Amino acid sequence: MSAPAWLEALKKALSHPENKGKIVYQVATVDSKNHPRVRSQVHRGFMNPDGHPELSILVTSTDARTPKVSQAHANQRVELAWWLDGSQDQFRIAGFTHLCLSSAFPGAKSTPIPAEAAALKMLEAQGFDWDAKGKEVLDAMSPGMRAWWSAPKGSGTPLSSVEEQKGWASKVPPEDEAKDDEDKNNYETAAKNFALMLIDPDEVDWVALGAHPNKRTVFRKEGGQWVEQLLAPHQIWKFMNMSALDEEISACERSSNVALPCRM
Repeated sequence: MSAPAWLEALKKALSHPENKGKIVYQVATVDSKNHPRVRSQVHRGFMNPDGHPELSILVTSTDARTPKVSQAHANQRVELAWWLDGSQDQFRIAGFTHLCLSSAFPGAKSTPIPAEAAALKMLEAQGFDWDAKGKEVLDAMSPGMRAWWSAPKGSGTPLSSVEEQKGWASKVPPEDEAKDDEDKNNYETAAKNFALMLIDPDEVDWVALGAHPNKRTVFRKEGGQWVEQLLAPHQIWKFMNMSALDEEISACERSSNVALPCRM
């Protein structure tokens, strides 16, 4: 089998010169009150089980101290939205997530792998080394990014003041480049708090605004196969890459007598 069509479309969009560095998407989970929670995360690559290019997984990461860990334990369904302005493509990718926590993290408990998550289940059956992948992702980060995980308080933890952060490490080199005990301790702390986050898609909604007319396709995994269906794009999308948006904003301003602060 070959890689799914949606992944080929996504990689093609990412290769567009004006999409260079567009590796941040918004990932939504659901909290204990059934409220949606969304945040921006950095894309860390794609992967698939050996011999199964059709089973594609998105790789990202998080801090084991963040609320999304408990949210994922309660509900492993997630969805991300990835807007690539250079090529005018939007990808909404839904599926199951698997969070892999370090065994050094207090009370560490990685999320289970749902039976429906075929790609993750295949990796598990192949004896995939989750810890090694997590270290690979952590070591590939910049020293400044890696320092986030070495902070004494995780994201969302109350602070007494902004000044409290001044003593935190601003850069943490890879383990094999540590120059002193402080570097070593900071790396160990970062590795302890780091959590690998994998997303196994089962539905992808792709809107191609660079195509004329605009094109929208949904891909759904059914019985181990990807099935695609053309959909009518939402009419508002036609304004995203046409001068008609300016006309629409002007009409809104005239009807409300309020000048809108931003024009796309």
